[in-house]
Amino acid sequence: MQPALLGGLFIGVLSALPFVNIANCCCLWIITGGMLAVYIARQDAPRPLGLVEGARIGFRAGVIGACVWLVAAMALDVVVAPLQRSAELMLRNAADMPPDVRDLLDRMGNGASAPMRFAIGFLIQLLIAPLFSALGGLIGAAVFGPDVPAPSES
Repeated sequence: MQPALLGGLFIGVLSALPFVNIANCCCLWIITGGMLAVYIARQDAPRPLGLVEGARIGFRAGVIGACVWLVAAMALDVVVAPLQRSAELMLRNAADMPPDVRDLLDRMGNGASAPMRFAIGFLIQLLIAPLFSALGGLIGAAVFGPDVPAPSES
């Protein structure tokens, strides 16, 4: 369970961080988190891990990663919200702002939309992260798979 927890922590935190999460557009952090979980499990395993076991570990890391993402995103929202409000205030006071953009900023700045954003984001994470981290687990099991013994020289 520890490898899945560490892989999920990797997935959730990096997926929630502003600007860093941009690399997740192609599921980079999610796939890497699945691979990391398998790598850690491989270090502790007395026997080689198969592809199915790698996918299983990666899947668990993805589910944990979605939960970690929710907690991290909510915590970061509390920290970033004051900065975001001051930037929105500066933009709203701009004289040459088109009315459509001003309306969009008013809707985005509404704090009531935060629970819906988190609920939808969590559902998306819960659907995507386990699948792609299972893929990362498969890749990790193939890459970090069983050690091939060196041929003996006779």
